[in-house]
Parts: sequence; structure tokens; C-alpha cells
Amino acid sequence: MQSAPIPIAIVDDHTLFRQGLISLLAEFPEVTVVFDAANGEEMKRRLSAGPLPQVILMDINMPMMDGYEATLWVRQHHPDIHVLALSMFEDDPPVIKMLKNGAGGYLLKESRTTDLVHAVVAINEQGFYLNEKVSVKLLRNIQGNPAAGTPLEQLSQNEIRFLQLCCSELTYKEIADQMHLSPHTIDNYRQELFQKFDIKSRTGLALFAIKHELFTVK
Repeated sequence: MQSAPIPIAIVDDHTLFRQGLISLLAEFPEVTVVFDAANGEEMKRRLSAGPLPQVILMDINMPMMDGYEATLWVRQHHPDIHVLALSMFEDDPPVIKMLKNGAGGYLLKESRTTDLVHAVVAINEQGFYLNEKVSVKLLRNIQGNPAAGTPLEQLSQNEIRFLQLCCSELTYKEIADQMHLSPHTIDNYRQELFQKFDIKSRTGLALFAIKHELFTVK
């Protein structure tokens, strides 16, 4: 059971959003805001000064140092701090890029405050928070469940290549062109992988690829 409040930081370039979120979160004993910052550069200075948060709520689009670069920096210099990406958009490419750079999950900014607190608690306890785009089965797999076996043995070389390309910003049609296959064949790969591993979305495919080191995080 959560006893002490989880120290968190808010990194977002919109001052009113940060202030509003701080005010809303003050009503929840599960969390406490230790600092807020307008971009990644300011976040780095605040982390150097302390105290350190356990979870950072990270905006994606920011000046000077955006969420992608800031998340990668946190992963490299403070690997024990979890990053929860906050996004206004549900598009897959930004989410996938944030996850590749080290974020443990993402949440839409329009989410309820109770959902945000739930996400903070989950990512603090489990290391990951994944929304409805990713199944519980995949979540266990991402977290290193030893019972997961060796799913790569079930994949063809084309399926492996398809999963690798799912980590890119290419559309499915562009992936088909890259692999010299028809869009229909790519659709078949996607549906077969969805069914085989209980995956729900392209984000889930990318997470699967990252987990099994088909794509190396840089």
C-alpha cells in the first residue's frame, strides 16, 4: 500500500497548465509536486539542485529541449526516475518515440485528474503505465515476465522486419513499399501479430519490438 506521497515533477512549457495541475494534484495525498519546469533544460537544472522526483510528467512539444530529448537525458542520467509522457494527441508516432527514448507510459492531457494519479502510482510501482492501446498480457510481457517464453521463435523474418519498421514513423503503406510487399500483405502481418500476441495497436507492436530488442533504443 502506498504510504508516503510520491514526489513528482511537471515539465511543460504552458505555465497555466503547470499551475492548474499543481492545484488539482494538491487534493490527492498519493502525490506531491517537488518542482515544475518549462522545458528540458530547466528540468536538468532543477534535478541538479534537488530534491529528486520519482516520476516526471513530461510534455512532448517544448522549446529549447523537448520531451523526446529530455526523456532520453533522464534515462541516461537518472534511470531510477520514471517518465510519464503527457500528450494532447493520440497519434502513435510521438508515443512510440517517447517510449523508445525511455518513457514508461503516456496519458492524454484531457484525462481526468484521478486517472493521472492512478497512472503515477502505477508507473512508480510497476515501472510502466500503459493505457487501453496495450493489453494487460503485453504489459506483463514488457515487464519481463519469465513465463513469456520465446515468442520470437514464432516469427518469420518478414514479421520481424515489419515489427522493426513499426518503431519508425513510416505509415503502413510506406512500410509495405520498404519491404516490397503489398499493403494487403502488411495488413495480414499486423492482424496476425495482433491475434498471436494479444496486441491492440501499433503502439503495442512497437513496444513488443522494443521489449524483445528487435529495435535498439538509442
